[in-house]
Amino acid sequence: MLFRVWKRSHLLTAPITAPRLARLPSQARRPTLFFFSSSFGGATMSEKKRKAPTAAGCREPSAKQPKLEKAEKAAGWLQSLVKQQREDKKDIKLNEKRQRFLTDTKKIKQGSEGVLYWMQRDQRVQDNWALIRAQQLAAKEELPLHVCFCLVVPKSELSTLRHYAFLLKGLQEVAKDCKQLNIQFHLLRGAPGEVLPGFVSDRALGAVVTDFSPLREPQQWLNDVKKKLSEDIPLIQVDAHNIVPCWVASPKLEYSARTIRGKITNLLPEFLTDFPPVEKHQHTATRTAKPVDWEQTLASLDVDRTVGEPQWAKPGSEAGMAMLESFIDVRLKLFATQRNDPNMAALSQLSPWIRFGQLSAQRVALQVRRCGKNASESVAAFIEELVVRRELTDNFCFYNEKYDKVEGAYEWAQKTLKDHAKDKREFIYTREQLEKAQTHDKLWNGAQYQMVAEGKMHGFLRMYWAKKILEWTRSPEEALSIALYLNDRYELDGQDPNGFVGCMWSICGIHDQGWAERPVFGKIRYMNYKGCLRKFNVAQFERKYCPKKA
Repeated sequence: MLFRVWKRSHLLTAPITAPRLARLPSQARRPTLFFFSSSFGGATMSEKKRKAPTAAGCREPSAKQPKLEKAEKAAGWLQSLVKQQREDKKDIKLNEKRQRFLTDTKKIKQGSEGVLYWMQRDQRVQDNWALIRAQQLAAKEELPLHVCFCLVVPKSELSTLRHYAFLLKGLQEVAKDCKQLNIQFHLLRGAPGEVLPGFVSDRALGAVVTDFSPLREPQQWLNDVKKKLSEDIPLIQVDAHNIVPCWVASPKLEYSARTIRGKITNLLPEFLTDFPPVEKHQHTATRTAKPVDWEQTLASLDVDRTVGEPQWAKPGSEAGMAMLESFIDVRLKLFATQRNDPNMAALSQLSPWIRFGQLSAQRVALQVRRCGKNASESVAAFIEELVVRRELTDNFCFYNEKYDKVEGAYEWAQKTLKDHAKDKREFIYTREQLEKAQTHDKLWNGAQYQMVAEGKMHGFLRMYWAKKILEWTRSPEEALSIALYLNDRYELDGQDPNGFVGCMWSICGIHDQGWAERPVFGKIRYMNYKGCLRKFNVAQFERKYCPKKA
């Protein structure tokens, strides 16, 4: 996902206001490349004990703080800390601006037997405003609470074992957590419009709460469900993915980070709050959910199994929290100065868990802010990416229907790309050659190979990687199509707004400005191999990742 969001992250040491953000280091404010998803490269989490920050440096004072002092010195301290924070904030209320009614009906259907949270983008139990809202509704009406996920597997080259194993194993953890909390979890097979309305009717559910995605397919699912859902059942959408709800941050397509930054940062004091816990539900369903055979379900999927699961990323909210812990303990202090070096372990690596909604970006922001008091420059830079840059990508995809097409670019960019579409290319590669990392450029080959093998690529290299595809293909349209195909097929955080906008930034100048005109690129920002040599030890990266036969 993003500009250098492909390469950076975010978070403040105090509530950010527009004037405060304006005083951030210039490096944190300058235009960055999207691919926020890969801004999370770096070391993998360690199960060994680490030297952790003191309790005083990591959270607000609490009467129960001494009990956690010992736990914070070993791996797992963050889980204990966050659990305590939720308990301390039980009275936190959901901001009504986070939700919107998609139907005229706003009252739960009388005589119903439950409330449903239709889980889509935010695949977690705790730190989930949509589930919090559903539980509040169910508790008020003294009804059972249900959660369902509609499993859809398109016939596509993008449907891989890498993505669906991560998704299903994360949902398995969700189902386990729901069971412990007396919440019924249902895995439905099929398109939401075909299976969900009937499920709601069969179970006599009186309200449906769902989360938010700006992408085309989830938007279509939402419309399909809305059309077939009974008119006396309210359909409520809650933005549980963005810190500032997308429709609140801005009612229109924003031109760049510069135009949305102040809008978001002015609203952070209102929306960057703690979460109340999702608690054990007090009203038990008379009809329980059908048990899911998770191994059999995964084995039954018609997906491309040649794109396998990476070893470094364990699915699920618990693993996401462990990765956040290791970032705070080990890599955060390096983020400000080392994040643009692909050879350094300085990035958060959180993008897969955020992309699948297994980890809340809001939780990440809260904990980095609290525990980063001794790394204020890193915190500021990370916040810029995690909040401003990442939420800018949702804005782009929500308000621009052509978010993955050259026609979705600004007029100046479309013109300059068209003017130079016929320019002579020194090298031309096919999609197959690029997919197999068979170019003359060892750095590019290494980056592509890392993505195929590990499901991730460093954010700085994702910019370089995408721009070279524009340089080495026959047209901007072909370049964008290939970049999105490779990103969405191999990146564990692919098929996400950050990835779409990252490719659009690199190839079509989205959220950027015009630069000095040159062949092929026109006025699109240019990157080259010599520039990389000035940034980091290219030879070291090539030795590690470049295929020997390339």
